[in-house]
Amino acid sequence: MGSSPSRDPGAPIPSLDEEDLDRDPIIQFRRWFDEAVAAGQPEPEAMALATSSVEGVPSVRWVLLKEVDERGFVFYTNAHSRKGRDLEGNARAALGFRWWVVGRQVRVSGPVAAIDRAQSDAYFATRPRGAQLGAWASPQSEILADRPDLEEHLEVVTARFAGREVPRPPWWGGFRVSPERVEFWQGREDRLHDRLEYVRAGRSPGAGPAGLGAGAAGRVAAGAVAGAAQAASGPAGPAGASAAWTVRRLAP
Repeated sequence: MGSSPSRDPGAPIPSLDEEDLDRDPIIQFRRWFDEAVAAGQPEPEAMALATSSVEGVPSVRWVLLKEVDERGFVFYTNAHSRKGRDLEGNARAALGFRWWVVGRQVRVSGPVAAIDRAQSDAYFATRPRGAQLGAWASPQSEILADRPDLEEHLEVVTARFAGREVPRPPWWGGFRVSPERVEFWQGREDRLHDRLEYVRAGRSPGAGPAGLGAGAAGRVAAGAVAGAAQAASGPAGPAGASAAWTVRRLAP
């Protein structure tokens, strides 16, 4: 298989040490996100979202991170979609970010809950009109007869909302992944990568499956990470991240 674009092969490969980490994984995430943006990573807010049905059938797809703060990571979707149905029966998920330009990955896992309707309304109002109409027109994850079938749905909703604002569909809204684990992965030579994982206090280390800057071309909602910037910061140190988090090194 061909290789993906990566960091400058002549540049030194950085290490990731415990003392490099912030005490708060959200602040550490923001730091790495901003560095990915500065390095020119395309769509740094793109993330793989993995869910599982009640029967344990996994499913993964790419979505966009829209907000992150001390409460967690927010994305928006149709609740009738496969991921929405998965989360209704099994409200846990995992996220993966891959920033190949800087040779880094971040993994997040934890429980998922719908955000409040007012917050979903506010975000939906910022979307382009075409995307708003598309949210009404597409029966996401359902079988279509053909492309014209979808286009006919769009024509119907376009006529329905002609000359007025498009409201948020009641089945469409935001979900927040509240992190229990956050892993920071730094690529190293010979596949001996650095992996440091935050585990939330009260979470058994062996249990279960293992800021966004303005430079992201406006794709991430303004002010989405402002709250996290107010959190206390400092090096994690080898003993752990803070009273809320511990940090451990994983074998590559």
